[in-house]
Amino acid sequence: MSFARFKEVIEEDDTVILYVNVNSMHALKVTPQIKNKNGALVSNVFQTVYGALKVDSLIGKKFGSKVKLTKGWVYVLHPTPELWTLTLLHRTQIIYTPDISMIIFQLELKPGSIVIEAGTGSGSLSHALIRTIKPSGHLFTYDFHAARVDVVREEFKEHGLSEYVSVEHRDVCEDGFGAAVTNRADAVFLDLPKPWDAVPYAVAAFKKIGGRFVSFSPCIEQVQNTCKALSENGFFEIVTMECLLKELNVQVRAMPILNIGAKETTSQKTYNTASPGLSVCGHSGYITAATLPPRQD
Repeated sequence: MSFARFKEVIEEDDTVILYVNVNSMHALKVTPQIKNKNGALVSNVFQTVYGALKVDSLIGKKFGSKVKLTKGWVYVLHPTPELWTLTLLHRTQIIYTPDISMIIFQLELKPGSIVIEAGTGSGSLSHALIRTIKPSGHLFTYDFHAARVDVVREEFKEHGLSEYVSVEHRDVCEDGFGAAVTNRADAVFLDLPKPWDAVPYAVAAFKKIGGRFVSFSPCIEQVQNTCKALSENGFFEIVTMECLLKELNVQVRAMPILNIGAKETTSQKTYNTASPGLSVCGHSGYITAATLPPRQD
């Protein structure tokens, strides 16, 4: 499957990303036939603003190909966690790439890491975590909503990632992470309404050499309670940050040159300039990171 490894040629049942333009992308499973509303099998045709695409025509094409349609064309891209984040169905509010990159950096992940994630949600972060820790690492991810667990488990299977992830329906704030992960985790990530309730269970999940903890919360009151729980449970290096994307406009501008005493003062020189954009993306959430030191029972 194309999520598990990079490949050149599209095969049946692969997931591809149709790139229409920078504001329009679609995740599409390459299935030649689908059932219509009457239950009969029909040819799978995907409608775009540039015309219809027969999905089976993608089989055998190379990823990155430019596919011509009746009114234009689209590009067929190899799926990545970043593109999946932009195209997946939002079963919950998801975490986007700027925050994901900081979370992975703060968790200090590498191939072979054992990671705990709660809650799974739509699986946006999960795909990025798996890419970072495979092929020898493993992700244990939990969500209290049974229906979401079933959907994301099936997505991991379709994407060829099942061997790298275990998905469980569990309220970790009430029941912890279970005996299967006790003293096994290198890192723990929480995206929960009350992450402070899960902090003591996170301590039990870490290896005895300790590890890294990260929590994502939209409200500062959640951050305050979480930092208090982290301090009470032996964590140190507690820090909270937020990722705000700031764009710079790079332009070539002509600037007047002042020639004092000269008859003409209108000479100009061109410069490469950079100026802040007119708007800044708003707050998405606070990232709280901490370290659990080695411990003795």
